[in-house]
Amino acid sequence: MTQKTNRIILISIVTALLIITALLAGCTGTTPDQPAAPAGNPVAGQETGTPLIPASGETTAPAGAATTATPKPVYTASESAVIAYTAASLKGASAKLAEGYTAMYPGRSVVFNLDGTQALTTQIENGAYADVFISASPKYTKQLTSGGYFVDGTVKTLTTNYVIVIVPAENPAAITSLADLAKPGVKIARAAATVPVGIATDAAIGNLATSTYGKDWNDSVNKNTVTYETSEPAVATKVALGEVDAGFVYESTATAAKTGTYKTVEIPKSDNYLQTYSIAVLEESTKKTAADDFEKFMLSDAGQQILRTYGFRTP
Repeated sequence: MTQKTNRIILISIVTALLIITALLAGCTGTTPDQPAAPAGNPVAGQETGTPLIPASGETTAPAGAATTATPKPVYTASESAVIAYTAASLKGASAKLAEGYTAMYPGRSVVFNLDGTQALTTQIENGAYADVFISASPKYTKQLTSGGYFVDGTVKTLTTNYVIVIVPAENPAAITSLADLAKPGVKIARAAATVPVGIATDAAIGNLATSTYGKDWNDSVNKNTVTYETSEPAVATKVALGEVDAGFVYESTATAAKTGTYKTVEIPKSDNYLQTYSIAVLEESTKKTAADDFEKFMLSDAGQQILRTYGFRTP
């Protein structure tokens, strides 16, 4: 009897322990990971860049070279707005251009992905979705044309832009002429050689050296260049913050800047480099009618007037 009683007690204890263990497991067990919040859709007309790409100016590129890492943007064909991959130098005009497009085509909207043209080109080649491409250099337009990325007949000249030198409003280095750029200790910001404004800057400096200032001036300007940025707005930011004494940007950037931000030193047109912008509709666009209409607006008198207001030139 005692042996049977002991067995019953032992079984009861084991059963109780199993129940307690199960209860504890239910209280302390892990909870499935919560799903990540969906990325918000870009706002129609918003000036926006790819979320995965560092903001312009956060990283300084090696001399003469732009950053090569170009993650694929998040824009998709399902979004209702026209997705326009747009040269960063159009940032100042982009909000007014978005308003103008909607005014001409009620119910339509556009989202600008603003970045260096070289970066936008790489993004498209890597499979990023876009409806329209606005380039600040024929080099990259030709590159994508050769790759068959554009709808036939949609590649059009959009506008043009000259290079200008800007200095901080306080002008601590007392730069009042192009000759002053060669003074010892002057700090200059330029765009990398792969960036459209960098291409234009290098050409203008070479022309100035040949026509007026000579090789020593050219060498000194190169020596005084302390940063090569991956976009044109990044150069302007360096100057505005007083991190450098001068920078080479487009005339449109100087025009669009708030009064009192910069002083300017003009480059003679005979030595300057006229950069040509183009616009095209992407073959992969699922909104070709809206994309065509956006291109028509940009080339219209209304679109061109907005561009002129911000310092761009009619081609």
